[in-house]
Parts: sequence; C-alpha cells; structure tokens
Amino acid sequence: LPEAQLDRFMFNIPLDYPSYEEEIAVVKGTTTIQNYDLQHILTGAEILFYQQLIRKVPIADNVLEYAVGLATKTRPNTDRASGMVNDYISWGAGPRASQYLVLGAKCHAAIHGKYSPDIDDVRAIANYVLRHRIVRNYKAEAEGVTEEHVIQDLF
Repeated sequence: LPEAQLDRFMFNIPLDYPSYEEEIAVVKGTTTIQNYDLQHILTGAEILFYQQLIRKVPIADNVLEYAVGLATKTRPNTDRASGMVNDYISWGAGPRASQYLVLGAKCHAAIHGKYSPDIDDVRAIANYVLRHRIVRNYKAEAEGVTEEHVIQDLF
C-alpha cells in the first residue's frame, strides 16, 4: 500500500507464520463447508463505549509532549531530527502518528491497570505505531538499518 494508506492503520504488528498444526487447522477451516456457531464478544455500542473510555483517560502534559516529540523526531532535515534520522530516513511520520502514540499509550496503560499512561507506555507501542510511517532511504537499506533501529535511537 502507498504510505498515505498505510498511515490510516494505527498499528503495524508483525506476525510469524503459523505452526504446521495451526496451518492445517486454517486450511481445513477455510477449504470446507462448516457451520460455525459464532459468539458475539462485543456489540457495536460496546466498542464505541470503550473507544470513548480510552479517550477519557487522562495523560500528563510531559507524556503527551514525549509522544509528539517522538513523532516529530522522525522527520528528516528538521530541527528535531537526529543524525540517524537525517542519515537513514527519507520521509518521517506525520501528525496521525502523534495521535496514535497517545491513544495507544492510553490503551496500553488501561490494559495494564494504570489510570494514566507514562513514557514507558509510549515506548511500549512506539515501534507498532511508527514503523510503517517512516520511509528508509537507499543508504539505510544498503546498510541494513531497519525502522526499528531508527525508532530505538529516538528513545
């Protein structure tokens, strides 16, 4: 997908191949006719409720500023860009990355029983939010520098 379309996805989560047994189950389940007994886990209204609940989670200014700072540091040839970003990135993350870093950190905090996210929550989800929003240049590809290397350097 083009970068503009990738940016619409909140997270980029790498998945490994399924095990042999898991793949057998997948193939059996998708190449035959089966009657599935689907169970509703959440209603649409419940999903909207939880989305609003996460938006209500308070976030300290320093944590919000840290999240926005991470996103802005990915933009090459700006006053906030690191040397590594200037050397290896041709296009950085836009404002949507800042929004998703904050929302992801809030969600991560809530899942872990915290009332408010901290910088560790931002760091915990940063790779998943940023990796598909930064574009490596030829030098990075030639030298084997990954998006994750660049993101870790921002911490």
